[in-house]
Amino acid sequence: MTFCLGINVKSGLVGIADTRLTSGNECLTARKVTVYERDGGAMFIMTSGLRSVRDKVLTYFEEALSEREEPFTRLYQAVNLFTEQVRRVSGEDKASLEESGLRFDMKALIGGQMCAEGVHKLYLIYPEGNWVDTGMGTPYHVIGSSGYGKPILDRTLTYDDSMRHAFKTGCLAFDSTRISAADVDFPIDVVLYCPNTFRIVEHRYQKEDLAEISNWWQEHLRETMRNLPADWIEEAFAKLGQLPEPKPGDG
Repeated sequence: MTFCLGINVKSGLVGIADTRLTSGNECLTARKVTVYERDGGAMFIMTSGLRSVRDKVLTYFEEALSEREEPFTRLYQAVNLFTEQVRRVSGEDKASLEESGLRFDMKALIGGQMCAEGVHKLYLIYPEGNWVDTGMGTPYHVIGSSGYGKPILDRTLTYDDSMRHAFKTGCLAFDSTRISAADVDFPIDVVLYCPNTFRIVEHRYQKEDLAEISNWWQEHLRETMRNLPADWIEEAFAKLGQLPEPKPGDG
């Protein structure tokens, strides 16, 4: 499984991708995010799904990119070129994968900004090759193992939040996923993009780098649970006192 998170807030883009790959009984580490900066534009691509599929799609995309003479002026043009490669690989491999009992599984997040765009963008690409843009109502997308970190993102993240707030929220979403999903783990690769800079910053965190905040978060969650108002509980637990005393030998 994979955890790749793209966040699109007013102040910029934040991407977080784990590096855990599982193959049979083996656990490997590999990058799941690729950065491109050229022709006055910058973008990153994060991928999830079968490694053979996403590696082939990226190889075809980079070949098509190198053969392209005109620069991209808008990010959706790069997205369309990428989806062409997704459909190409699907046409080549989908039938044989399904014959082997495997599903054609490929999702991607593409974020960045091109020279003719006034704002940065984040797109989610599906295995069928279609795509959607992020909106202000839900300024993020997760591909891979999406369920465990989603509650944190939904409760604490808005489009108007700062990149720093988005990054902290994203790291906690990853930490929640890592705790609950055995096939998501450190190290994580982080990409940051500020509007109109056309440069993407990359950084890698190891487990020990974020151990302090993981422990802090866990202890404060437990403390919050202990301090949660409990008057509403008593109505239900009062019924325990109304039960008859158990007779000897019961249970």
